[in-house]
Amino acid sequence: MKIIYTWLLALSITTATAQQTPFERGSGNTTTTYAELIPYYEKLAASYPGQARLLRGGLTDAGKPLHLLILSADGSFDPQKIRAAGKCILLVNNGIHPGEPEGIDASMMFARDLLKDKKIPANTVICIIPAYNIDGMLNRSSTSRANQNGPAAYGFRGNARNYDLNRDFIKTDSRNSESFQQIFNTWQPHIFVDTHTSNGADYQYTMTLIPAQKDKLQPLLSAYLQKTMLPELYGKMQSKGYPLVPYVNSVAETPDQGITGFMESPRYSTGYAALHNCIGFMPETHMLKPYSQRVDATRKLLETYVEVISKDVKTIVANKMAADRAVAAQQEFVLDWKLDQSRSAEITFKGYEARYKPSEVSGKDRLYYDRNRPYTRNIKEWNHFIPAMSVQKPAAYIIPQAYEKVIALLKLNNVKLKRLDRDITVEMELYTIGDYKTAARPYEGHYLHSAVQLKPATVTMNFYAGDYVAETNQASNRYLVETLEPQAADSYFNWNFFDAVLGQKEHFSAYVFEDTAAALLKNDAALRKKLSDKKAADPAFAQNAAAQLDFVYKNSDYYEKTHLRYPIGRLASAAYLSLR
Repeated sequence: MKIIYTWLLALSITTATAQQTPFERGSGNTTTTYAELIPYYEKLAASYPGQARLLRGGLTDAGKPLHLLILSADGSFDPQKIRAAGKCILLVNNGIHPGEPEGIDASMMFARDLLKDKKIPANTVICIIPAYNIDGMLNRSSTSRANQNGPAAYGFRGNARNYDLNRDFIKTDSRNSESFQQIFNTWQPHIFVDTHTSNGADYQYTMTLIPAQKDKLQPLLSAYLQKTMLPELYGKMQSKGYPLVPYVNSVAETPDQGITGFMESPRYSTGYAALHNCIGFMPETHMLKPYSQRVDATRKLLETYVEVISKDVKTIVANKMAADRAVAAQQEFVLDWKLDQSRSAEITFKGYEARYKPSEVSGKDRLYYDRNRPYTRNIKEWNHFIPAMSVQKPAAYIIPQAYEKVIALLKLNNVKLKRLDRDITVEMELYTIGDYKTAARPYEGHYLHSAVQLKPATVTMNFYAGDYVAETNQASNRYLVETLEPQAADSYFNWNFFDAVLGQKEHFSAYVFEDTAAALLKNDAALRKKLSDKKAADPAFAQNAAAQLDFVYKNSDYYEKTHLRYPIGRLASAAYLSLR
């Protein structure tokens, strides 16, 4: 009996220890490795089969699957049934930047305690991605985050292909991003939280917060966020010992002169979530606070989200449904925003006095923050953005089947597509790219375009059986419009999906075309006048024979119509098309 008792005691101790995280077993300055992470969640899910399930998603660039832990009080793990039951879905993403691992460690304890203490709300399903950038998590070191106070070792920001995954939500160069979007669009969360660590100024706060930008978020969702959710998050975190402050995006070298809101475009996780009428948050712990403190603050913030969400489930779910309906009917979409510098508010800020002293490296004055001189004072916050560019949606877009990646991404993001069942000739609005700028250096693997100028025209074109039509009467309209309108900040065009149209494919030999050009001018009075007007208006052009010959060529039928022509058409109506 003594042997059996000893074995049972050892088993009990082993089981309890197995549910401890590497962070808890460590010194407070330790984060879990990937080799420890997934087995932990596998054991946790096996211990609570009625309330937890660990799913394997698609692959990442490291060749390992993206996992998703589902916590459900009644054991329902079907996202459609969960939504039909009126439950709220919270999605927590960790380790998009694995050198910022607080969320990885905090979520392990957060999930365990919800299960152990039977605190999963009946009306809320909690989804946790244990680590998104698995590739970067495997690339572990103690030096890549030069400005960060712990942990002792951590992952790297770039993934296996050296992409920053928090710039990859539209272009989707990585398998990580594709697998994440499969999860996101299957579960269609109401609230999304992406855990991070900040960089920048020094101040007293452990936790800062970037919510979805209120001005670009769908108004129903924005009103709830501003009037209800944020005040409750701020109040509850204050009572838990971790007062919140907006992300410290300073307008000058130090925060004293004020901060601005963060306008996240769709390339970022919370900007991507906003395209799907999901309220997103990016909590950012302060990199100089002790790691144990940062983990604790993240854990308490996750607990606070659940408290607030479970109280407001009916409102959150109803707002999401109403926002989806509103976006389906919406006619005008803002594609770019600018900060309204005429509007500011004062917020209380707890900082440290900024001072200067001679640098031991250069001998010149350098900035430092004096932690012996903390202060509390009001500073200005500019957090109002106004539309800088808008577009009226068409009735539908028509997309050639040749653009397979475009089609795949639209489908991945729940855009409903139909296909032409026969070849057609259709009149529609089509853009010509008038002008654009391109970055001089690559950014995340792309030479990003910007400042796109368009020349719209009504044209008649051929499309073929199997080409796609996306009608703009759906909840996915924002994703559809902000990716297919080339002038949008994170459009597929700006991310180089259509660069082939920017290159001219046919040219001419000057000595041959001279005679053709002369005949064109002789027989076309309008073209003669156009050339004459151009020479009168541009003296340099008037002295440039090659430029004049090129002008005649580009204003003739010999010039290829596909050069600079954006290939996706805007239809005034799709009702007459034969679709399947």
